[in-house]
Amino acid sequence: MTLSVTNTLTGDREEFEPAGDEVLLYVCGLTVSDDAHLGHARVWTHADVMHRWLAYLGHDVRHVENFTDINEKIVARVGENDLGDSELEVAEGFIGTIIDDMRGLNLRRATVYPRVSEHIPEIIDLVETLIDRGYAYEADGSVYFDVTEFEDYGKLSNQRVEEMEAQGADEQAEKRHPADFALWKAGEVAPADLTDHRVDGLPLGENPPTGETWESPWSEGRPGWHIECSAMSMTHLDDTIDIHVGGHDLVFPHHENEIAQSEAATGQQFARYWLHTGLLETAGEKMSSSLGNYFYVSDALDEFGPNVIRTFYLSTNYGSKQTFSEDALAEAEERWERLERAYETAVDACDSVDARSKVEDDDFREAVETARTTFATAMNDDFGVREATAALLELGTAVNRHVDGHETYDYVGLRRAIEAFEDLAGDVLGLSFGAGEGSDVQLADDLIELVLDVREAEREAGNYERADELRDDLEAIGVTVEDEGGETTYRY
Repeated sequence: MTLSVTNTLTGDREEFEPAGDEVLLYVCGLTVSDDAHLGHARVWTHADVMHRWLAYLGHDVRHVENFTDINEKIVARVGENDLGDSELEVAEGFIGTIIDDMRGLNLRRATVYPRVSEHIPEIIDLVETLIDRGYAYEADGSVYFDVTEFEDYGKLSNQRVEEMEAQGADEQAEKRHPADFALWKAGEVAPADLTDHRVDGLPLGENPPTGETWESPWSEGRPGWHIECSAMSMTHLDDTIDIHVGGHDLVFPHHENEIAQSEAATGQQFARYWLHTGLLETAGEKMSSSLGNYFYVSDALDEFGPNVIRTFYLSTNYGSKQTFSEDALAEAEERWERLERAYETAVDACDSVDARSKVEDDDFREAVETARTTFATAMNDDFGVREATAALLELGTAVNRHVDGHETYDYVGLRRAIEAFEDLAGDVLGLSFGAGEGSDVQLADDLIELVLDVREAEREAGNYERADELRDDLEAIGVTVEDEGGETTYRY
């Protein structure tokens, strides 16, 4: 069975075939105006599993996921609670914590994480192309995309131009059509655009931040929101990509506008498959920073760990909405513990003196192969993680049945079960056996933290030579210690 996906662009289930030797995958990343919450991490995790399954099928994947570090929401945080004194400084701080969250969730690294601020020349070039081709116009130093010139505008969201709501109500006087959208905005960020984004209603003060600006052929100003993803995708992937992933709330206007500006500029299809994740809801509402009903990823990792969080996401397929609750997390914790116990049971039995080369349990071996087949069928059916996880739980039941029902064990069957857990739950679903609370990895981290606490105490006492010796001792066993900005971090 080959992989099929639900393409938002056509509304159909389609067989997936990459256009070239690599799968070109673009994931709409975060506007880094706050720490990431579990709604953001749901998109990350499903995109990560897509990447992992494509790689498991033998595809080379070029995965690009952006950071939007230029935005009014970021400007609004300047000077707030020591977050930073400039838009880029605030963004840099949040990018750091978001990368930590990504690593904490055991996400595969993207090929590259581009930032908007790094791609202003490409954005300006793309806007110039759109003007030259008659799809965009300048007005008072700003540039807008003319939606009436792009014949297919609305094809992703299934809307007609004449029925669309206005985009950017504050720009109406400059625009030819209410649905036209900004590609380049003249000038700085106005204070009126910041007030709604201040946390806890903090006042802007006498000198409100204005954000970064850049010179362009039309004015000193800033890029529009939508143009950035087209420019970054074209820079790091190609004019046409295979898969574009993002939250369902981005279908309109963001992804609709990406299609329009990209295809108008190149004359080529922008993305062949559009995959949209359903929203994470709590108490019937979308989890959102603006609504204040969110749970930070870092807090969730501290409380539940990455395996429970990933297992929670795996209980619902990517295209469906999911409800976050304490009960749902408790159910995910129970499912993860079942998987972990079954894996450990298989490992302990396989490595015991009771595992024999001539013991053959045909039912057990068949159950292992059935689990693999069922898992693959589910994943090829639009990345059906819910059914794939159920197949692994059935494998766990088969392991327990075999071990509980025999005095000597089928070594070959147990080895195959272990490999199935590691290949499918580990490599594909991103779960980490043996790396939870109380594991060797956790113990190593705890011991390193203890040494660093002793080192800090020596530094505070003025015993710098002893503190340096402790740092050198850690580095001798492969732990690099870095002191920067008053904080100490380490990495293996």
